Amino acid sequence: MRTIINNGQVLNVHTSRYEKKNIVIESDKITGLTDSPVTGKKGDIVIDAAGKYIIPGLIDAHVHVTSATVDLATPQLPITYITCCAAKNLSEALQRGFTTMRDVGGADFGLAMAVNNGIIRGSRLFYCGRALSQTGGHGDFRAMTYDGEYGAPMQSSATSIGQIADGITEVRRACRSELRKNASFIKIMAAGGVASPDDRLTDTQYSGEELAAIYEEAQAKSTYIAAHVLSSKAIRICLKYGVRSIEHGNLLDEETAALMKEKGAYLIPTIITYDALARRGADYQFPEESIKKLGSVRVQALEAVKIARRHGVKIGFGTDLLGPLWEEQINEFKLRSGIEKPIDTIISATKINAEVLNQSGSLGEISVQAFADILILGKDPLSDISAITDSRNIQVIMKAGTIYKNTL
Repeated sequence: MRTIINNGQVLNVHTSRYEKKNIVIESDKITGLTDSPVTGKKGDIVIDAAGKYIIPGLIDAHVHVTSATVDLATPQLPITYITCCAAKNLSEALQRGFTTMRDVGGADFGLAMAVNNGIIRGSRLFYCGRALSQTGGHGDFRAMTYDGEYGAPMQSSATSIGQIADGITEVRRACRSELRKNASFIKIMAAGGVASPDDRLTDTQYSGEELAAIYEEAQAKSTYIAAHVLSSKAIRICLKYGVRSIEHGNLLDEETAALMKEKGAYLIPTIITYDALARRGADYQFPEESIKKLGSVRVQALEAVKIARRHGVKIGFGTDLLGPLWEEQINEFKLRSGIEKPIDTIISATKINAEVLNQSGSLGEISVQAFADILILGKDPLSDISAITDSRNIQVIMKAGTIYKNTL
């Protein structure tokens, strides 16, 4: 059985232009892309997309699908509850048009297996396992009253997202442990952050020796490092030690952007999480000290994207939303539309993110032998971003050849 989509305007992410094409899908792949309409045979599904706009399924390159609360210092929740929250996040993201997501701390092979086997109807999942944090780093949510000599640390909801590893031996073990479980990449906390209560935004984290060891382990498995990092100083240190994916990067400056371009590093902005936390964080017990940290990084997030564009840095698309704020995922498009053309954001969420995932040719584009991840829209997203942000305009959602929504 085939699925045939005729008469649509298909976005070519390599030229940023539409082409009137007809798409043939067999199993989970695109097998034909032709100028002439294709006649269906018995058993084929034929969709007439005349007057519609067709784009690749969206990719969110910075998520935490296991985040069940906004305050990561919340006492450890039952793993069964966290898993149910992850299933909800994966399912709802797919219904927004995100056919693929890259989890940067929390998801594991079990969740990926559940999606692949159809147990969870959700976005395709790439994962790093648990992110690495130094003691006192962005992933350390232990109470300040804890002293390792006198008892066990309080477990928090952040435990499912990160792990503490200090020194060359520990970071090597942590990398090898996650890679053993088929992690797609290594995630590190390389600087202070908003959610972590005991560090500053200007902090740099991990020594050069530790970063070199992490890079060596990633290279041994032919993969890469993604780093949580905000300040330009911390970004430059990361680039020195081979980090390929800069997550957030809100305080990026001109000099550092030029270095990112030289090194071929990617910037993955996550503007919506700072905006949503500033507006709604207090309603969900986001700590007061963390809300105070939001000021400068929230304002600078959009400016960092503009700086990166000026220097030709490849910019991806991420959201980094926590707990109930996941419902704002699609609003990253709205915020980005204030500083760039819709096509730029769409390319970030398709072609560029596929590069980040090392999946060019398979994801993020509509081409022969790519996975059949396809959205059919009722409006032109290049002229009106609400074609994506208003779910009523997304008329067909297909992932790997399976239709998950069809209102045509």
